[in-house]
Amino acid sequence: MKNRIIYLVLTVLLFVSCDQHKKDISQLSKNVPDHSLIQESDTYAMLNTQCYICHSINSVSHEALIAPPMVAVKKRYLRIYNTKEEFVDAFAKWALDPNKDDAIMWGAVSQFNVMPKQSFKEEDIRKIASYIFDNELERPEWFEEHEKEMHGGKGRGMKRKH
Repeated sequence: MKNRIIYLVLTVLLFVSCDQHKKDISQLSKNVPDHSLIQESDTYAMLNTQCYICHSINSVSHEALIAPPMVAVKKRYLRIYNTKEEFVDAFAKWALDPNKDDAIMWGAVSQFNVMPKQSFKEEDIRKIASYIFDNELERPEWFEEHEKEMHGGKGRGMKRKH
């Protein structure tokens, strides 16, 4: 009888300790950061510090810009490059070597000139382009009205190079 009680107590202790161990592991996994979210926030930070400086989302009007808003760039690139791979490749090619011959935003080039060459790392530009493709971008407050007024909301009037 005494042995049965000892076995019973040991069995109960074993189950309780296993259950507590599962809870500890479960709690640990909640505290581990999601690396995809960290990478996404790092990429957004690059977009914010490397792109939005010129492609501002905070400009008061279209006339106050020094470059087209990034949402307009995305919209234009999506008209030609349907897949993420094509979009990222074309975006990266332009950002790494901006030149008049490869421009697809003729209105922007005529208004702002060709983007000055920057010292971006290709890996960073590709991450930014991928982020832009995958995410909704902030729009300046005036953007929708400008789109309707200048382009009928559909990008009309923009010349296609292809």
